[in-house]
Amino acid sequence: MSGSRSAPRSGSSRPVPSQPTALPFESLAVVLNAQAGRGLAGREWPRLEAALAAAHLPYTLLEVGAAALALAQVSALPGGVAVLAVGGDGTVSNLLPALVGTGRRLGVVPLGTGNDFAGMLGLKPGDFAAALARLSRPPHAADALRVTWPAGPGSLRSERWLLNGLGMGFDAQVAARLTQAPARLSVLGLPGPRLPGFGRYLWAALSALRGLQVGGVEVRVDGELLHAGPSCLVAVMNGTRYGGGFRISPHSSAFDGQLNVVLGARVGRLGLLSLMLAVLRVRHLADSRVRQAQGGRVTLRWERPTPVHLDGELIGAQTELDVELRPGAVQFLSWQ
Repeated sequence: MSGSRSAPRSGSSRPVPSQPTALPFESLAVVLNAQAGRGLAGREWPRLEAALAAAHLPYTLLEVGAAALALAQVSALPGGVAVLAVGGDGTVSNLLPALVGTGRRLGVVPLGTGNDFAGMLGLKPGDFAAALARLSRPPHAADALRVTWPAGPGSLRSERWLLNGLGMGFDAQVAARLTQAPARLSVLGLPGPRLPGFGRYLWAALSALRGLQVGGVEVRVDGELLHAGPSCLVAVMNGTRYGGGFRISPHSSAFDGQLNVVLGARVGRLGLLSLMLAVLRVRHLADSRVRQAQGGRVTLRWERPTPVHLDGELIGAQTELDVELRPGAVQFLSWQ
């Protein structure tokens, strides 16, 4: 996270008129990730600032240069202060350790690249009035995913919390290619139209097909074997979509006390391309090459190190992941 010239200093407070209606929190800490969406959040801050004032929402702005600092500042907030995360899925997941199990309210304003969790709930980037209107509703208990993996030799393990989901294999390779995706299409060597988040994801997916790697994996859901053998990708989802709109797990709900696993088995390059097209039409779950299951805990064991993304953020190649659902772990304000 980093700053924006148009935003006020971290920790600054803005006086607002008296609130016309009761809110389910005492005040609001707006956590601004100005670099989210390739700087979209920073550029849009002046409009959001005006919308906050128009909505009579008392707030303090937390604009910090690193995710760890944002987490520390949110952890130090008084109990009655709710958090409004301004950015993408990664912005939200970085704050979750200070929110899970604490009862602190969380709202989101989607201004990231994919905005998949917010998009699942019908929130659109730039529609600030709609996003802020939801903050006046009573909170709803949302599930969260706790992900752990070996941190190195010995018994030490790394840990991350997620609201949306993770992928190992092809979709993580796509996430890596996203950093190279053009912001605009080129037409005859001239800058063309700007690519939306979904368009950049599609560009990265087609690019990643050239380097597709299929590895062996064992997937267990609540201890029961779901799949053992080659796989091009495994997704463990709390939400329904990733990549700016690919509905990889259309039956998921972040409020049902279940996680969902979707994986592709024995799929090569051409097969994966056809499977991607099926995902676009949300018809892939009927494909015989797709396995799916629900449960509360998933273990993934790969034969060789395989790329991983957590809510769109890469953590490198891993050989194992453990994913545990924590039902109702986050008091969520921005639910549909």
